Amino acid sequence: MHDELVDHLTRSTPLSRGEALRVIQDVLAFFDETTEVYVRRRHRELQAQGLVNAEIFGRIEADLKYRAVAPPELTLRQLRRMVYG
Repeated sequence: MHDELVDHLTRSTPLSRGEALRVIQDVLAFFDETTEVYVRRRHRELQAQGLVNAEIFGRIEADLKYRAVAPPELTLRQLRRMVYG
């Protein structure tokens, strides 16, 4: 799986084949989250850091624009509904 990318990474970095494959799998898993799962996870993380919802949702809104496959723009209400139902 992903042999071409593994080959590229082993040529262009000091990673072994096994390490390159693990990195690829980790990256793919990171970006495999649905938007709802990402929003809920980030909300918990930011809340644990002591941020309030106004800051949290603003930050999540900005972060979503930089996801590998950017979701459609979501309103603050849509973000809140993902977290609280």
